Amino acid sequence: MKSPLPDVQIPGNVPIAMHSFSDYFKGFEKLPVIREIFGEETGKVLSELRVEFFSSKFGYMGVSDEDGHLIVSAYYLRTGEPLSKYLDVVHELVHVRQFREGKALFDESFEYHDRPTELEAYRHATEEARRLGMSDEEIFEYLKVDWLDEEEVRKLARNLGVTPPKRIRGERVR
Repeated sequence: MKSPLPDVQIPGNVPIAMHSFSDYFKGFEKLPVIREIFGEETGKVLSELRVEFFSSKFGYMGVSDEDGHLIVSAYYLRTGEPLSKYLDVVHELVHVRQFREGKALFDESFEYHDRPTELEAYRHATEEARRLGMSDEEIFEYLKVDWLDEEEVRKLARNLGVTPPKRIRGERVR
């Protein structure tokens, strides 16, 4: 059984524009997982972080590779599952730190499921998912994203120490 989400606020309806992260995402500065990501700089980083809400039925969350601000789909905030949105914020905040460290967020010399920056971000999200009581099967479902086929999700899961569910006999890989 999953434990409840931490005491955080993730907005549902947002104005389409650039804003302060802390004005819309409340309580993240207190979370151990976020303090692990940013250390003593947590409060400062989150208070300075900008978030750009955009209007599209496509897309979820990401980080700008130009200035490191968070980019979030207003549609996803309205329609996404609370647990997925929470884990996505954790994931993207790792990318914010990576950007601040000068790491290449989109190093295309790696496949997505092998990219060091993605693995680090997913590791934090996966560890938080386990802390919340999610099973490997539930975490595997969380890892499914539009841009990965079933085999790539399985590779990502294995890279993260998540046991993929057994294949159903005759199941085809896309």
